[in-house]
Amino acid sequence: MLPIKADIWRWSVLIPALLLAMPVLVVFGSVLSPDIEVWRHLRQTVLADYIINSLILAFGTGAGALLIGTGTAWLVSQYQFFGRRVLQWLLLLPLAMPAYIIAYTYTGMLDFAGPVQSNIREYFGWSYGDYWFPEIRSLGGAILMLSLVLYPYVYMLARSAFREQSGSMLEASRTLGFSPRQHFWKVALPLARPALLTGVALAMMEAFADYGTVQYFGIATFTTGIFRTWFGMGSQQGAAQLAALLSSFVLLLLVLEQWSRRKIRYFYQGQRQQISPLRTLAPARQLLVTSLCLLPVLLGFIVPAIQLLNWAWPNAAVLLTADFGKLVWNSFSLAALAAVLSVVLALLFGYASRLRRDPLVRLPVRLAALGYAIPGTVIAIGVMIPLAWADRNIDLLAEQWFGVRTGLLFSGTLFALLLAYSVRFLAVSLHSVEAGLERIKPSMDNAARSLGASPLQVLRRVHVPLLRGSVLTALMLVFVDVLKELPATLILRPFNFNTLAVRTYELASDERLADAALPALAIVCVSIIPVILLSRTLDASRGS
Repeated sequence: MLPIKADIWRWSVLIPALLLAMPVLVVFGSVLSPDIEVWRHLRQTVLADYIINSLILAFGTGAGALLIGTGTAWLVSQYQFFGRRVLQWLLLLPLAMPAYIIAYTYTGMLDFAGPVQSNIREYFGWSYGDYWFPEIRSLGGAILMLSLVLYPYVYMLARSAFREQSGSMLEASRTLGFSPRQHFWKVALPLARPALLTGVALAMMEAFADYGTVQYFGIATFTTGIFRTWFGMGSQQGAAQLAALLSSFVLLLLVLEQWSRRKIRYFYQGQRQQISPLRTLAPARQLLVTSLCLLPVLLGFIVPAIQLLNWAWPNAAVLLTADFGKLVWNSFSLAALAAVLSVVLALLFGYASRLRRDPLVRLPVRLAALGYAIPGTVIAIGVMIPLAWADRNIDLLAEQWFGVRTGLLFSGTLFALLLAYSVRFLAVSLHSVEAGLERIKPSMDNAARSLGASPLQVLRRVHVPLLRGSVLTALMLVFVDVLKELPATLILRPFNFNTLAVRTYELASDERLADAALPALAIVCVSIIPVILLSRTLDASRGS
């Protein structure tokens, strides 16, 4: 039996990992004690709409992201055309535009009173009812908005997959008489299938988790239903059961993604592969390809960003007040705290997994990292239920024993928000830290230990300096994710505590789109930084 000291690292992982897994376990545990009346009402009225709309939204977004991401990735990775080097990173910019912000922006532009329809009526002399115009506030509109900002998930993975394919495969398909189009459909696309499926699964998970866009467009999905059940019907248990059903769909999606690749095995040779040279196009085709690659960037980032600037600039002097400064401080300080906490936990979990390669460490770590696959609304429900229970019982005991009321110690505080963010975004920082740890040779640990360093000293003096790049990347990614997070912040924020994301949502919900532009722009500007760094990393890794 190992002494207690030898198990410190196991316990240091087990306790926080179980705490981080608690919200997900609470949500799934809610099905054991269902709220029969609320569930019967939901089943008879809106549950079918929640399921159908959520599935259509997720699969529609996945299809849109697959089409845009795969097409642009193939063009950028295989052809030489005007503006290619700039476009290959510009195509990542829509990642910096949260879906709810692009939804607000296009609604303001394309609604009946927006500039597009107003100019059409003025130019043709039409009035209301004289013409047809597509409705942006619809399920199709939501799919389009989400596809425009989520296609980079597919684009990134597909671009890497296409560039890693050996040039000898292209030569072999040519000798078999394949045209470039046949090579794409019969060789390149099947080889890139694992990467494409992963990108589509990520886009679909984000679509399942979306709240701001579908709420603003008035679409009944699981996320809007969870809010209505909790705050409208006052049923916390019913909301938790809806959250469990939504999580089941997300986890089923992950299982299906893995199952679809169960018999697919693509291996590349160990030696350096011949990278196929970029094919040069005729001038007319270059113009066409440049336009096709520029279109998603225009629609997914440039047009909404210009419209936000157009709204924000005239009102900037009025909106840049002390209240806006407080919003910025709240958002940035909260995101910084969450990023530091998430990275510290990632370092702890990653290093403990390196020291103790057994299921008692690895299983809790993997369970704690499940949160990234779970929507923020679900995590907020899972955090609120146990914290509210703890607050009630602590308050009851304090009143019985000491005659004082403690009030809310956990729920309705920043502690609840930070816990939810840690659950939601631990996987982001853990992935970066584990990737960095894999590049550190075990012999360095052994050398430090032979010189008398304890495991903690090895982590602090050897690993942390070597992991500086990975840690900074993790900090930045979590910082931006927290800055953009809406549903968890909306549910768990303390009373009278606002962030840029919540304020943007509130103003847009009141149809004050021009006033919502400034906080939205602040989020977008900060979100651009990791996108640019990500693009540089991709370029450096492929030398293109």
